[in-house]
This record gives sequence, structure tokens and C-alpha cells, in this order.
Amino acid sequence: MPNDDINEAGLRLDKWLWYARFFKTRAMASKAISNGRFRLDGEVMSKPHRQAKCGQVLTFSQGTRIRVVRIKALSSRRGPAPEAALLFDDLAPNEPATERKDSSPLPAFENRQAGDGRPTKRQRRETDRLKAGLLDIED
Repeated sequence: MPNDDINEAGLRLDKWLWYARFFKTRAMASKAISNGRFRLDGEVMSKPHRQAKCGQVLTFSQGTRIRVVRIKALSSRRGPAPEAALLFDDLAPNEPATERKDSSPLPAFENRQAGDGRPTKRQRRETDRLKAGLLDIED
């Protein structure tokens, strides 16, 4: 549950991300912040010890999805998922699942069935010719 004493003082951002269940471990949260791909109220940051406070907007990528969340509350522990969902408001629009699946379909000659084994030299040359033909058409 959110704690009023913590809400006034602030909480380390890596701890908050772990408490809110965005990352499986605190070390993973700390490492993700250190890579410099997080924005806190629009400001790029790379220090996991930055203080998270209520009302701040956090923007970061999680997998293929861009997350934009507003910090609603700070907690004193990592609780169950329903409790963690109370810590933030998700501001990013929801993407349909169909768009994420078909981001780059492979051409028919690229699809190989499991267990087909390694392609022969002849098959590799045929694939190279097809790829070269596709590259010429796309240019």
C-alpha cells in the first residue's frame, strides 16, 4: 500500500520501478536506467539514485513498447500485481496486438520448417539470387 511518509521524501527510481513491477529485479531496473534510455519529466537521465516523486512522468522503452507512466504513489515494499498497478497511471495509448506481430514478415524463401536441416550449397545460391533480385527491385 502507498505510504504517506515515503510520498513526501521520495524514493529511488530503480526501487520504484521494481516495486511497480516493470522489472523483475532491482539490478535490472538499475542497469536499464544506467543505459540512459529513461526520461523523467522530459529530462534524459542515467542515474538510478534519482528521486521519484508523485506526479512525475516517466518515459522508457520496455521490449518493443514505449511506456509513458505518471507516478501516482510510492510504496515501501514490492507487493502483489494489483497493489503495484495502483502506483502509476499508464499514459501511453494501447497498441493492437496484431500490429506488433506482423512487423516484418519474412519472404517465402526465408521460411524454413523446423527439422529441414542445413541448406545445401545449391539452395544457398538460389536464396542469394532471390535476395539480390529483391534488392534490385526495392532500390
